[in-house]
Amino acid sequence: MKIFKYTFKFFLNKYILTVLILAGWLLFFDKNDVFSQVDRHREVMKLQAESDYFRNEILRNKKEQHELQSDPALLEKFARENYFMKRDSEDVFVIVGDTVR
Repeated sequence: MKIFKYTFKFFLNKYILTVLILAGWLLFFDKNDVFSQVDRHREVMKLQAESDYFRNEILRNKKEQHELQSDPALLEKFARENYFMKRDSEDVFVIVGDTVR
């Protein structure tokens, strides 16, 4: 019972009580509470991952662009495969598979 009396007296101290109330307010009720900070941290990590992905895509596209500009045979292959371009003496047939079964 003595411990309870001292513990109760300790928490009734005005400085300790003020610090506990302030800590509770900052942890749970402030606009920058702990839960908001965790959500923001997760969002930052997600955006950094997206940023890394897009940086790699930009580098890959720049490399591909350089290769297409430097090699005419590769440029012709790219145009034929992606844009169905052809020479004057050729015919292009596009075969589309049936989607309805």
